[in-house]
Order: sequence, then structure tokens, then C-alpha cells
Amino acid sequence: MLTFTTAGESHGKCLIAIVNGFPAGIKLDEPVINKNLKRRQGGYGRGGRMQIESDRVCVLSGTRKKITIGSPICLRIENKDFKIDTLPDVTRPRPGHADLAGIIKYGQKDVRNILERASARETAARVAVGALAKILLSKFNIKALGYVKNIGGINSKKIIKDPDELLKKRDKSKVYCPDELAEEKMIKKIDEAKRKGDSLGGVIEIMVFGTPPGLGNYTQWDLRLDGILAKALMSVQAIKGVEFGLGFDFFKKFGSQVHDEIFYHKNTKGVSTTGGFKRKTNNAGGIEGGMSNGEVIIARAVMKPIPTLRNPLRSIDIITKEPVSASTERSDICAVPAASVVCEAVVAFEIARCFMEKFGGDSINEVTRNYEGYLNQIQEL
Repeated sequence: MLTFTTAGESHGKCLIAIVNGFPAGIKLDEPVINKNLKRRQGGYGRGGRMQIESDRVCVLSGTRKKITIGSPICLRIENKDFKIDTLPDVTRPRPGHADLAGIIKYGQKDVRNILERASARETAARVAVGALAKILLSKFNIKALGYVKNIGGINSKKIIKDPDELLKKRDKSKVYCPDELAEEKMIKKIDEAKRKGDSLGGVIEIMVFGTPPGLGNYTQWDLRLDGILAKALMSVQAIKGVEFGLGFDFFKKFGSQVHDEIFYHKNTKGVSTTGGFKRKTNNAGGIEGGMSNGEVIIARAVMKPIPTLRNPLRSIDIITKEPVSASTERSDICAVPAASVVCEAVVAFEIARCFMEKFGGDSINEVTRNYEGYLNQIQEL
């Protein structure tokens, strides 16, 4: 079972992630992980802390000579902005944040004790874990790519089906959107929000290429792949909605218009992940009956505007119970580009976890044998 856990506070000494169940025999270069961490810190609209931190991972265990050995992998990301014990108490909870519910739950009188862990700073650890998952998936030609689809109502209608082209255009964009025309409008919208002391949310799209059919399971509710991915995406700070394929547009059409018809053409070009079974459309977003069906997995996540505002909303002081303005922390105007990196990471991890559940082994050679045997089985159907 591939699992992970994280620890650490926003202004604590460091963030830690421990990964269990990662197979032996995979080369693990820290620069590959650091590249993902750097992307998370980028994107137009980020705040002042990104000028302080320069996230770099240190692999503390689970490898020898940069090769995984099957034991737990411990990752550490140091916080340069370490000052948790000297920061002032916070008594004015922010609407839209974990502040108020957190102090009630834990019986606290200082919101600082809540916001330090609730902070999206924790996602740096998850991005590092996701980078490990992507290294594993790359051995089987599976690619997870997250990018920005919408910021502040500015929507990109551009559809790119080639993963290499999508990656190239996304990485050239300041807002991680592969649509240049939409990018220009998004930047103007972010500038407008900054002038107003406000914040913006948006929509993130994640596509997973090369996924074989059969990840996930229809036999139990908690094994369904779309449920697993939805849970992972909803766990990302500020994500408030998730959809797959046509998503909320399904209700607008007849069933005959939305279900992806099945065709068969005998495969003569080597081993295929779907054998000879083909689809001309992918409205299901690559998932049917709680399982991957061999098409590209397409998921979208809606991110709300960040609740920390330079022009703060009304709140109540938890000590005096008097009306006040909510507290302000150093924050972003728009973190949708950064969130797209996090969403990509959590999806990659869950795909890798489901992959290991189906084809699991203690070493990459064993996993590869199991996977190749499954592909050969598909060709015989």
C-alpha cells in the first residue's frame, strides 16, 4: 500500500513527508522534486513569502546511492521564515478560513495555533510527494498535468490533446494557462484585484495521460477512482468543487448525447493499454463505474478566492467579543496557478497508489512484470 503523511507548520522549522510502500529500484534525484516545488512557488499573483522561501527537498531516508530501497522515504523541506514562537497571538478569525472552527474544535484562544497548520504552506510537502509519484508513473508512460482553466471568470476554451504540447505551453505561461489570449486577460484581472485589496479564485484542470483501464474498483463505494480523486482534490486548501469529464454539464443533455460509444479495431501496432477497444469521445473523463477506462482522465477543481484580504472583512475578536476587522497575514492575490501544481501532485499520487494496488510489488521490476502481464491479457480479449 502506497501511503504518505505530512507534518509541520507554516512558520515552523520545516515540513516533513513520510512515504511508505514506494517500490525499490527507482532513481530518485532531488532536482526533479525541486523543480516541482519551484513551480508551486511561482505563478502571477503570489505574495511576499515566495520571495523569502526557496523550497528545496532533502531526502533523509529510503534511498542508497539515489536509488530507492523499499523502506520509508522521508522528505524534509526547511522553512527559511522560521519564527513560529515569536509571532504575535491572533484573536480576529478570518471568514472563509479554518480560524473560527479550529479554535472551537481545539479549545484555543489564539488563532495562531490553528492557522499555522491549516495554512496552504503544508502543500509544499504534498507537492514533493506528488513528484515521487510522477517519477514512478513515468516508468509506465503515465503523465499527470495540471494547469489553469479559469481565473476570476476569465475562461480558457483552448483544448490541447497532446501532453508534450500542453506541458510546453503551460510552462511558458505566467499563470500556468496554455492559452495565451486567456492568460493576458487573467493577468489584468489579477492586477485589478490587487488594486482593490481583494483576491481571486478559479478553475484548475488536471489531465492524466496513459492510464490503463481498471484502476479503481466498482465493488465497494470507497474504492471508486472518481471518489478517490475527488477526495484528494477536495483536501487541497480552498478547493470547493470537483468534476470529471463533462461534469456539471451532464444534466443539460440527453443520455444519447453524452455517453461515449464503444468501437473495436484490432490492434496491429504492438501492445495497447485498451487492446482494440476505442472511443471517439471522452465525456466521461476517463472514468466509468469508478474505474479508469483507458481514456485520458480529466478532472477539474474549483478554487475559492483566498480568505486573507488586504481590505479585511468584518469579524469578531474572540477574546473581547467586539466587532473588528478580520486579521491580515502576508498572502497572495491569486494562488490558482500554485494550486494547479498541488492538484496535479495529489492526483498523481492517487493514480500511483491505485496503480500499485493493482500491479503492486516490492521492486520496480516486479511491478513492471505484473503490468506487462496485464497488458498482454488485454490484447487477448
